[in-house]
Amino acid sequence: MPLRLVFMGTPEFAVPTLLALAAHGHDIAAVYTREPKPAGRGMKLQETPVALAAHRLQAPVLTPKTLRTDEALANFRAHEADAAVVVAYGMILPQAILDAPELGCYNLHGSLLPRWRGAAPLNRAIMAGDAETGVMVMKMDAGLDTGDVAMAERIAITDAMTVTDVHDQLARLGADLMVRAIAALERGGLQLTKQSEDGITYAAKIDKAEAKIDFAKPARAVLRHIHGLSPFPGAWCELPIDGAPVRIKVLRCALAEGRGTPGEVIGDDLTIACGDGAIRIAQLQRAGKQPMTAEEFLRGTPIARGVRVVG
Repeated sequence: MPLRLVFMGTPEFAVPTLLALAAHGHDIAAVYTREPKPAGRGMKLQETPVALAAHRLQAPVLTPKTLRTDEALANFRAHEADAAVVVAYGMILPQAILDAPELGCYNLHGSLLPRWRGAAPLNRAIMAGDAETGVMVMKMDAGLDTGDVAMAERIAITDAMTVTDVHDQLARLGADLMVRAIAALERGGLQLTKQSEDGITYAAKIDKAEAKIDFAKPARAVLRHIHGLSPFPGAWCELPIDGAPVRIKVLRCALAEGRGTPGEVIGDDLTIACGDGAIRIAQLQRAGKQPMTAEEFLRGTPIARGVRVVG
């Protein structure tokens, strides 16, 4: 029999899992997500991607400010859910909530636990130069991503991949993984394995202060830093344009041949020297402008060889 589920999630990453569970016949008793926030030029309140998906499913949407009150617990229990599925919800679940569903609460986490527990696992995996990452279904406990793991899938991280690329692959893969995990839970055959105590790392939330590019680092480290922050918050540097420094976000780049003083433009195609090797900027964005290719940028703003980029 299909399960009665509470779904808890907020960003676009969580939407495929919500839609997949509903498509496989599970009863979505309620969808918990974060409150609408002002966004855009008009700063109008915008609902989360999960809320918009829930409306399409005609599922009840709840946006509590806290789950730590008796009222919040009573409301949660009133759904009489068999289990809860949590995907990037953005709010800590207290023990009373974790204990409420008969079969437990299950989280889809975007890393190969215990590596990269915490808030920004996709970014940190790329920035650290990891060769692979993945998604895991974990039975939640009171710790930070410390629960027993049920299932996992892996993907390779190439130097061409940005956070967007990894995000999109893992969102699709994770939806399928959670559907399989809930099916096993439904049959009573979901097996859990304790996480290893070795290899634990924490994926701290990205601070905008980290976004400045340091061209003194080796080229591959610069590339992974750029791709690990693309598109948001976006790694940045300053190019001298018309005699004044102009900040640009670098969204995509590639390893390139050549050497020079770190930060020096050494090619007509926005190739920039690093501490060891060089990168070629492929896509960038000026403040207030749309993203553009380096070729498009250079047609309107030639950058001569020998110019120093400030990171």
